[in-house]
Amino acid sequence: MQRTTVSSSNINSIGYDQISHTLEVEFSDGAIYHYFEVPKIKYDSLMQANSHGEYLAANIKGVYKYKKV
Repeated sequence: MQRTTVSSSNINSIGYDQISHTLEVEFSDGAIYHYFEVPKIKYDSLMQANSHGEYLAANIKGVYKYKKV
């Protein structure tokens, strides 16, 4: 999955697969997580957020199933 580099203290890059609705997040420690069944509007909002980390914590983590890759 192709990811876009973002300006964040704890996230390096973010990607999204529109077919499977999978969000991919690479954290600054190198860990990569997949979040499943994430609507595209949530991905778009994440990418436009002033703080990617805060948006992820408030709207993605604990809401969608995930797996460390």
